Amino acid sequence: MRSVVVCIVFWVFCGVCVQAQQFAVGLKLTGLSIHPGGATNAKIMKYKLDSRGIFVFNPGVRVNVEYFVYKDIVSIKIEQGLYKDCANQLAGFTHIGFRGKMFQAGNHSMNGGVGPTIFFRKNWYALDGYTDAEENFKGKPTDRWQRWFIWWGGEFEYNYRVHEGVEVSTSFVPCIPPFVPAVLSAGTRIKPPQ
Repeated sequence: MRSVVVCIVFWVFCGVCVQAQQFAVGLKLTGLSIHPGGATNAKIMKYKLDSRGIFVFNPGVRVNVEYFVYKDIVSIKIEQGLYKDCANQLAGFTHIGFRGKMFQAGNHSMNGGVGPTIFFRKNWYALDGYTDAEENFKGKPTDRWQRWFIWWGGEFEYNYRVHEGVEVSTSFVPCIPPFVPAVLSAGTRIKPPQ
């Protein structure tokens, strides 16, 4: 199964590289994760902004490269993030997914997309007070890292063009209750003009 997935990703990526009309690169600062019902492990979250861990600051960075398959409407986006997670430990994600332009009006545009994402973090089992109830991260208490793979990771991205080829960009990863918190990030996107 793993070799089939690798072959499909390789085939799609190579095809896009050959046919791509343009590309964009982006850099965003991660900011806020939102746990709408509160976080099970709120007591161990160093940067929580409320006692239930609904809002938690996650300082970090995300970088991405986007290859456009059809004009600037359909693309494949590869993204890597590194940040301090809710428990103030090193964490990150790797994502590849399809994107589509949802609308454009003047300098404003909105994109949406979906694709597989793997999250990783330093093992929380080592933290005093950690409970693994309602956790999707895999890993034993003796492992150094925990990981979580989902097929349907995605985002909505709002872009505002400030100059030809330069956009201010903010992303929202929607919440999928009860496990995936919503995440907000902001930064810049460099995109060659049409």
